[in-house]
Amino acid sequence: MASLLNFRRREADRPRAAAPELEAFLEGYSIEVMPRTAEKVEEFRDLLPEGTRVYIAHIDGTPIEDMVATARRLAAGGFNVMPHFPARIIADEAMLADWIARYQGEADVRQGLVLAGGVPQAKGAFHSSMQLLETGLFDKAGFTRLHVAGHPEGNRDIDPDGSDRMVMDALRWKQDFANRTDAKVALATQFCFQAQPIIDWVSRMDAEGIHLPVHIGIAGPAKLQTLIKFAIACGVGPSLRVLQKRAMDVTKLVLPYTPDEVLMDLARHKAANPGFGIEAVHFFPLGGIKTNADWAIANGGASARPANHI
Repeated sequence: MASLLNFRRREADRPRAAAPELEAFLEGYSIEVMPRTAEKVEEFRDLLPEGTRVYIAHIDGTPIEDMVATARRLAAGGFNVMPHFPARIIADEAMLADWIARYQGEADVRQGLVLAGGVPQAKGAFHSSMQLLETGLFDKAGFTRLHVAGHPEGNRDIDPDGSDRMVMDALRWKQDFANRTDAKVALATQFCFQAQPIIDWVSRMDAEGIHLPVHIGIAGPAKLQTLIKFAIACGVGPSLRVLQKRAMDVTKLVLPYTPDEVLMDLARHKAANPGFGIEAVHFFPLGGIKTNADWAIANGGASARPANHI
């Protein structure tokens, strides 16, 4: 009996093989940090694959100096840096031009996530991502990649009536912009917890002639209570019910949430439909960067192997 138990223990200790569909789906994943969370990471190359795209979230009140310092550190580590440019906290074109010049001068940044931003009222001349893009400053600076926001479950801030009319109009404008800029344009989305709403949304865009590649937002492993708090604050739609239902099960309440189910469903759909519009996975590491990276390493096989562990 002892030998049998030892055998089972050895089996359990072995790293599990990544599901081939999930490994392929996670290849080229991106992740988001803030200056204060990045400070807690001793060495990103111990956690992330070589060349990982790292978004730097610009929260209102964060000094641009801190943003640029984080960008410089990540770029020096060999990562593709994509800072946020939130329209509603940018006073005018001069400030936008200054930010771009600082990022390029100190970290050679050529990518950006352009979005409205999380504050309700604009602090200056801009209130939407489209206004930032229309300045032409990103094209003038030679940005090679520009990401804009996508909302698979709608956005009450944009469409208070619960429809998606304004969201879809914005997507058509973004498609038109993609057709006339030299930069590669993609949609970086809000996080969701169910695959079917995402599949339906991507399929609908394709049917309506919107062919922007989707970088699907996924919440990384986190405590259930933490995740529900963030989901409500961020206006996550119907798929929030997945978390609420889980929270009602006392046996699951104490267990951390992991994105296995939603990602496997999406990975299988992509494997069966290679033309499906999701290009990459983008992680929101709500439970911590290391926790998220460790999950990716355990589930992504070779595609998630850290730069220092090749």
